This record gives sequence, C-alpha cells and structure tokens, in this order.
Amino acid sequence: MIFAAGSSEAALAFVEIGALAVGLALLSRLAGRLGISAVPLYLLAGLLLGEGGVVQLDVSESFISVVAEIGVLLLLFTLGLEYSDVELREGLRTGVLAGVVDMLLNALPGVGFGLLMGWSPLTAVLLGGATWVSSSGVVSKVLSDLGRLGFRETPAVLNLLVVEDLAMAVYLPVVAALIVGGTVAATSFNVAVALVVVTVILLLALRYGARMSDLLAGGSDESLLLSVFGITLLVAGIAQQLDVSGAIGAFLVGLGLSGKTEERAMTLISPLRDLFAAVFFIFFSFQVDPADLIEWLLPGLGLALFTALTKLATGWFAARQVGAGKKGRVRAGATLIARGEFSIVIAALGADLVDGPELGALVATYVLATAIGGPIAAKYADRLVRKPAAPSTPVPA
Repeated sequence: MIFAAGSSEAALAFVEIGALAVGLALLSRLAGRLGISAVPLYLLAGLLLGEGGVVQLDVSESFISVVAEIGVLLLLFTLGLEYSDVELREGLRTGVLAGVVDMLLNALPGVGFGLLMGWSPLTAVLLGGATWVSSSGVVSKVLSDLGRLGFRETPAVLNLLVVEDLAMAVYLPVVAALIVGGTVAATSFNVAVALVVVTVILLLALRYGARMSDLLAGGSDESLLLSVFGITLLVAGIAQQLDVSGAIGAFLVGLGLSGKTEERAMTLISPLRDLFAAVFFIFFSFQVDPADLIEWLLPGLGLALFTALTKLATGWFAARQVGAGKKGRVRAGATLIARGEFSIVIAALGADLVDGPELGALVATYVLATAIGGPIAAKYADRLVRKPAAPSTPVPA
C-alpha cells in the first residue's frame, strides 16, 4: 500500500486540510452574505490557526506553504489575464499622471511611517509599497457588485489599477533583489538583472503573446488548463532563479494571453485561483502572532485612516481628469481605498528581515481595516457629497 508507512500522519494531514477547506468555504459564504471581500475573514482565520493561535496545523504546514506560494502565482496570473495590450497602452497613455500622484500620496506615508518606527530603510520601502497599491480584486468586485462598471469615473479607476500593476512589475523584482543584499556591486547587478528579465518577459508577452495564444487555443479544456498552469509555474520558477519575483513572471504570462484563449483560461483557472489564493491569505497570517497584532492595532488603524484620505484625493484627481462630477470623484476615491493581495505579497517578501515580524503584523492590521472599510465607504460614498440646494421660489409681493 502506498500510504501504509506513516498512514496515521497522512490521515491527520487529510483531516487538517479537509477541515481547512470546509472552513474557507464557510467564510466565503459569510463574506458573500455580508457583501464584503473574503480576504479579511481569511486573515482572521489564519490568526486563529497559526503561531500563538487557538489551533496549530503542524502536520500539513509544509504542504500548505507550497499551496500558498502557488496561490500568489495564480492571483497575479489571472490579474494579467484581465488586461489586453490595448488596455495597457490606453492605461499608460491616460493614467500615468494620476499614477504619479497616486504613488506620491500613498507610498510616501508608508515609507515615512516605517522610518518613524525606527525600521530599516528597506523595510520602510516595503511598507510604502503596501500602502501604495489598491487591491485590484476587491476594487473590481466592488465595481461589479455596486453596478458601477458603466459609470463616468470607472475608466479612471481602471486606468489607475493598470498603472499600479505595471509599477509592481518593476517594484517587486527591485525590492526582491535588495532583500537578497550583498555588496553594493552585487546588489546593483541583481537589480539590473531583475529589470532586464522583467523587460524581456514583458516584450515577449506583448510581441509573441498572440502566437502563444493561438498555439494553446486548440485541444480540450483539460490540455489548456494543464498548459497554462505549467507555463505559469515554469516562468515563475525561472524568474525566481534569477532573483526576480515569481509573481511578476506569472503576471506577465497572463498578460501575454489574448482572445478566446484568454477567456477560456480565465474560466478554467479561476476555481484553482480561488482555492490556492484563499490558502495563501490564511498562510500569511499563520506567521503573525495575534499578540503582535494587538500591539500594532492602533498604528495600523491610524495608517489605514490616513491613507484612506490620500486614496480619496487620488481618486478625486484621477476622476476629474475624465470629467466626472463631485459624486463620481468621491466614488472613485472610496473605491480605491481597499488594499489586499499585493500588500500581503510585499509584506511576505520582507518576512525574514530584522523588522519582518513587525511589518507583517502592521500590514495584516492595515489590510484588514482597508479591505473591510473600503467597500463600505464605496457603497455609501454618494452620501459624502451634499446635494445642491434647490433654488428658492420668490415670494410674491
């Protein structure tokens, strides 16, 4: 029998993983009832199951860690699928100025806060990245759930997301190279290699993506699923061997697919993404001690409130560029408040730094606050703008 040796350990692992999957399903259903993203609930569950939590999953932890890493890759792969080359060019053409304003208003507060805490400059830069980028997943769900995809300000929001995601294609490999460290010459070399690799993959995706899509278009759904899954892991693995973020490699693979192949790939890979990504969010908060979270609760909430205001300013500026009115500008800003997958990926990169545990606890608090508060603020954003007073009727003499 294959499972004869160590069968009791295998059985325990199956029980742990099965119970985890059922728990994730219940949390997902609860999030749907509440009308919010499931990410905050997954993070809270991870706190109960990890270091310092109520229950610890010891036997299956190594398996879950691998599943979590694949979850990051599939999140970024499907994010790349959402953009065509036309949308990228349009986003870059019309959204760069708003993107620069976005970076200045939202990344700098995170960097400044990290330096005030006495963290190293690199850890502060990681926190700046976590406060900078809105959650594409949460934002797109909010726009869909609230029926705002056709609103005047929505193109400005989407263009800003495109710019942020492309900026991450540069930011993540650079900070990953800096984390590897070494001499100034070695670090500079690693950064240069990371930028070259990202540029090459991006150019290949844009130039030969249509041809790759045509090659994958034939065959059954099974063969397409295995192909895109395998290519995503291969490119991500090669990228990581070159000290480039594997997540960005996966993003660029998704970017390269187009047409019917892109649509089929999204349909096939989405259930896998949802499963693996849920495990990723759980595993991230496995590594955060709830006691540390309590310590960073007030700083995290304060930073969340401050950067909610800066995102409101960002959305106001971006929406005004496309001619949206005051209500549209406020809606755009409120929609962008939520942070999520990228912020957690960035914090996970710095887990082994001296200030890594503190960074993880702060970012977990921060993501919880913004991922819950953002959709609520977006839902009631219209109420923040007063209706103009009706003109008074003159009283006859």
